[in-house]
Amino acid sequence: MSYMNYKGRRVVVAGCFSGMGEATARLLLDVGAEVHGLDYKDSTLPLASFNRLDLRDPASFAGVVQKIGGRVDALFMCAGLPQTFPPVEVMKVNYIGTRFFVEAMLPLIPSGGAVACISSTAGLGWSRKMPVIMDLLKQNNFADAVQWCEGHLDTVSEGYTFSKECIIVWTQMTAAHTIKRGIRLNCTLPGPTETPMMKQFESKSLPSVIAAATQPINRRSTAAEQAAPLVFLNSVEASYVNGVVFPVDGGFIGGVSTGQVDLSAMMASAKS
Repeated sequence: MSYMNYKGRRVVVAGCFSGMGEATARLLLDVGAEVHGLDYKDSTLPLASFNRLDLRDPASFAGVVQKIGGRVDALFMCAGLPQTFPPVEVMKVNYIGTRFFVEAMLPLIPSGGAVACISSTAGLGWSRKMPVIMDLLKQNNFADAVQWCEGHLDTVSEGYTFSKECIIVWTQMTAAHTIKRGIRLNCTLPGPTETPMMKQFESKSLPSVIAAATQPINRRSTAAEQAAPLVFLNSVEASYVNGVVFPVDGGFIGGVSTGQVDLSAMMASAKS
């Protein structure tokens, strides 16, 4: 990371308490950024500032943005909920709250700034749901988006997969507009990663499904291995990278695309 310099750059990390968000904040501190943290739980990192943020509470967004104030050169949206939470709650954090908090932060981000969000390889099937995802994306405020989800529970399902599909499509759609203001928007697709949240995934998924998602590298990533690509995407070195859905998955999506990883067998195991 020595070639990447964040000195003089003011950044915000949402979800800095643990997992990928904490690893991202640590790396940003190491490369010289002024790091402002947000989370539902308090952080012990040596941040420039910390504010409580619950992405399920849109009434708090304006106050949090005001407390951050000033210029924000890069925003990292790393907060998320697993499928062990109620589906609409998962949607509120992983897609709805993420989207509308980013929109609330955009006035603080100057030309040359960037936003990076975390999706998942679980969102790989987004292209098959484009009409329904686009219908949700048309809901232009938090309350309407929640109401849409409550009226489409069959589509929302357990919440996690659909929320990650929505982030992928929203990223690609929105990046074409934010770049007109000089602001880049990208997202990553992590594979299975050793974070505190992983235990909750394991409680809801068959071991064979998780193991299949680690192919062909045949191991889980660390949080630090997910943080570095996020930091790259929001760096000045990535100034021509925009609207990208960036797999950080040890080759899983490449294996699926070329028939070397059998996704149909993985899905059959998940349904059995």
